Amino acid sequence: MGQLDDRVAVITGGASGIGRACAERFFEEGASVVLGDLNLGRAVEAAGAIEANGGTAHAVQIESTSPADNETLMRTALDKYGRLDIVVAAAGVSHSGYVSGEVIPREHLGLINQDPASWQRVIDVNLTGVMLTNQHAARLMIDAGNGGSIINIASVAAKVPLRGGADYCVSKAGVAMLTKVFALEMVEHDIRVNAIGPGFVATPMTAGARQTHEGMERMRAMTPMDRLGEPVEIANTALFLASDQSSYTTGQIMFPAGGMHVG
Repeated sequence: MGQLDDRVAVITGGASGIGRACAERFFEEGASVVLGDLNLGRAVEAAGAIEANGGTAHAVQIESTSPADNETLMRTALDKYGRLDIVVAAAGVSHSGYVSGEVIPREHLGLINQDPASWQRVIDVNLTGVMLTNQHAARLMIDAGNGGSIINIASVAAKVPLRGGADYCVSKAGVAMLTKVFALEMVEHDIRVNAIGPGFVATPMTAGARQTHEGMERMRAMTPMDRLGEPVEIANTALFLASDQSSYTTGQIMFPAGGMHVG
């Protein structure tokens, strides 16, 4: 018996990185998964890999900042599998030019030179997109009356300032507070809302920094465990929050970050 048998999970940003790792880990525990991603080709490939291993998966193209796309994504889970139990809001960008699954290093111009449009793009995807995913998931969960678990991917950057990354840090701090407020609002509906604040993880988002010795050393120097995390380590944290193991947990931010934040 898997921890998520007969449950249905929707994951935004599900085509790569932490989102894909969550999808794979959830299917291993018995869940049917719906992968939403801006890159439909990668999402279809990820869903196909799950099905090739005996799982049940479906891919949907989604722009996470679109209310209509978020509603369509959640309704797809209901239409295909008859229920919606778990949602992971993993869609996010490290900077305005980031494209999921591609190595596009950001320019470290600093806040004083931040372009307002670039700032807004990061806030729109990382914070408003998460809010919309939470909102549309919760509406359907409330209508169904079966409760549920919503898991937001924040970052250790919600607590630890990163030089040159003000837009990212502020957006992830917003996700942390959004999670806490929404958790209080959803208690009466038996919907748990929690977040995960990963440290540096070996995903496409850190690929640019990992390509240089200086970048790797900088990330390792900030991490007391002296290594980057693996996507499955974050997915295991998400599994805990998605499963009945965390039935008394809501409004919390968990930090699988190699010791970067211990406060």
